[in-house]
Amino acid sequence: MSAHPVQGLPLLPGSAFSDPTKSTFHRSQTLGYRNGFACSRLPTMGIGRERLYVNQLSQAELDELSNKRPTLTYGQAKQAPPSDFIPAHVAFDKKVLKFDAYFQEDVPISTEEHFRIRQVGIYYYLEDDSMSVMEPIVENSGIPQGKLIKRQRIPKNDRGDHYHWKDLNRGMNITIYGKTFRIIDCDPFTQVFLESQGIELNPPEKMIFDPYTELRKMPMRMYVTPSNFDQLKQFLTFDKQVLRFYAVWDDTENMFGENRPFLIHYYLADDTVEVRELHERNDGRDPFPVLIRRQRLPKSFVDKMKTFPRCVLEISNQEVLEWYTVKDFAVGKPVTLLGRSFFIYDCDEFTRQFYYEKFGITDFQPVDVKKKSPEEVPQIIPPYNGYGFLEDSLQNCFSLLPQPPRKNFIKMLENDHKVLRYQVALESPNPEERKRRFILSYFLSTDMISIYEPPVRNSGIIGGKYLGKTKVPKPGSTTDNPVYYEPADLTVGAMVEVFGHRFIITDADEYVLNYMESNVESFPAATLQSLRDHFAPRRTAAQAAESQLAAGTGRQELEELVKQVQEQLKRHNYLSNSSMREAFLHHDQDGSGFLDKAEFFALCNRFNLPVSDALVNKLISLCSHGENKINYHDFIRAFSC
Repeated sequence: MSAHPVQGLPLLPGSAFSDPTKSTFHRSQTLGYRNGFACSRLPTMGIGRERLYVNQLSQAELDELSNKRPTLTYGQAKQAPPSDFIPAHVAFDKKVLKFDAYFQEDVPISTEEHFRIRQVGIYYYLEDDSMSVMEPIVENSGIPQGKLIKRQRIPKNDRGDHYHWKDLNRGMNITIYGKTFRIIDCDPFTQVFLESQGIELNPPEKMIFDPYTELRKMPMRMYVTPSNFDQLKQFLTFDKQVLRFYAVWDDTENMFGENRPFLIHYYLADDTVEVRELHERNDGRDPFPVLIRRQRLPKSFVDKMKTFPRCVLEISNQEVLEWYTVKDFAVGKPVTLLGRSFFIYDCDEFTRQFYYEKFGITDFQPVDVKKKSPEEVPQIIPPYNGYGFLEDSLQNCFSLLPQPPRKNFIKMLENDHKVLRYQVALESPNPEERKRRFILSYFLSTDMISIYEPPVRNSGIIGGKYLGKTKVPKPGSTTDNPVYYEPADLTVGAMVEVFGHRFIITDADEYVLNYMESNVESFPAATLQSLRDHFAPRRTAAQAAESQLAAGTGRQELEELVKQVQEQLKRHNYLSNSSMREAFLHHDQDGSGFLDKAEFFALCNRFNLPVSDALVNKLISLCSHGENKINYHDFIRAFSC
């Protein structure tokens, strides 16, 4: 930024004078683009907008060209155009001179070495005349190494000069920041470059190595103690090499003994043995993996070992006659370790390879030690004792805490409160028993049967529940494969055997026929047809009664009367009594649906209906069929709330 200093004046502040006519101090651009391609151009203006006369024709050359006349011949050959200007950072890009050197460093605090020789590499970058000093990193040297002097222009003297490549040569000393480096050699590229520039290189020298480092490389003096076996060599050779054997400890001879799996590890580095237990999932044992810690195990003792207090003193070589070695372990043979007998049934691949290389053994056939599963004993179901349901009693044979048998909840929900009722007669050689009538109810939700006997006055037999709700098996069915009665088996005239008692179905509720007709696919055609034939006369009589009722007072009057009766029953909180229907069905011997007036009035007086006598008499008159018959179906419908 300042003009050239006056000759002889130092370059110090105040000794140089700036030129006020110069305002721009940047360097001219030498790179540009033409038609999309990079090209170089000669600078015409220097710093401070001074015109450059470099690479231009002089006045004498211009005069010679102006006075030169053309000739008829080809004339003198044309001169080659001046070469293009190439900047230094382009011409010398990635071109580095490398010199091998070393320097000596004093070590004042060590008694083993007084100085240290450190080898370095000096790099000179031609593009910007910068230098750097690098030291190769030596592992575990304890010295900060790597980049000793970062890349920069290194001063040469106190006058502000810097080192140039012309100042570097082989066989010379160079001082950088107080450290003297001895350059001994350079690489081939550096040698070719310097020789091309006319520099005569000195002969290369040999690299001086650090004496302490060379001393450490020399083998140290070995003090070998006379011994029959080198334990250090064994440790260095077989360190981290372990033989693995798979064994079992069969302790079934003792009380509560088991056959437990173990791992035997033999450490080749020091001939020690370790026994580890293999735990299985949910085996009920505490997770203690080590049964015998890693130690040398004695194989045989001396004769005086019987009086040795092993519980308080450790066993040494004086008490042991022989220790366990590699030869004592083999696949398919037992080995006794501290009083426990282990059977080795297999080993790993490394153990096989070791025995093959060491002893030439190739027989490593694994032994199958798994216990064969005992033969499954067939479960014998005891005969049914008759108490409770068969499914409930069978659960006691499967578990100590019996669970209730599973129920078909979907079937129970679909058929809830659906009951098929039949009138049955007891088959017996006694004539009095044959006169007894029962109501058999089949519950579709649970396939159970209950039998009820309506009480008859002055019969001498107490009526009521004859059989509670239970499943009734068919004759000939077994406890292994029980077969129970189904609705398809209950037809008029069929015989039902209930725990040794035989009943004959004499009649059925009209709901049974309606249910079978709505579920035709679930019942045989013969069963459905038998019920239709049985109810045919009753339906004919009912139709005749309806026609007669329509001709007389009319069906509408009967319906209105039924509503009045039901309203009175609701005011008295009367619930429908199923025993009324069962009583009427019991007295209807022929199943026609009609009863005699005397018998009908006797049944009505027994139930004590909470309805006025006028309504009852009017209802009886509408349900009358002829002089002595009454259709009890319409009468019962009025009292079914």
